[in-house]
Amino acid sequence: MIYKFRIILDAEEDVFRDIEIEAEETMEVFHNTITQAFGFEGSEMASFYLSDETWNQGEEIALFEMSDEQEADVRLMAETSIDDVLDQENTRAIYVYDFLSMWTFFVELADIAEKEDGRSYPNLLFAHGQLPEAPPEKQFETEEDMSNNDFNDFGLDIDDYDDLDFDENWN
Repeated sequence: MIYKFRIILDAEEDVFRDIEIEAEETMEVFHNTITQAFGFEGSEMASFYLSDETWNQGEEIALFEMSDEQEADVRLMAETSIDDVLDQENTRAIYVYDFLSMWTFFVELADIAEKEDGRSYPNLLFAHGQLPEAPPEKQFETEEDMSNNDFNDFGLDIDDYDDLDFDENWN
């Protein structure tokens, strides 16, 4: 089977690539295909993270084992086939390239098709937009942002324990 993916850069500008690849290929081959499609050298660390419908980051599939522990449960790209982790029910993953720069991409399985005779895989189907010179800056919530979130809709002060109905020294 052939998996057709859309890989979208997490940025305001539309930058994406459509790639088709054999479902049985390893995640490492998929990683190499993505780096080539976006013009990276491919020499930096990277990981895939399985994701749900709302793009929550789940299980990691790493390029290399980084832990000193021999019993680590991190899956490796070279040992994991694409169809082991992505299918019709599990269609999304987050791909992070270069942990210092944090190039972040949304990966979505768009279609599953039959292999076409005479076509070589992996195959770049479509490219839209140019990769910026630097990765888009990530917006992280500040303490002020968190104090203005929906929690305050209840009229509670997170630092005032006297109005809360519990014993803070319960144990």
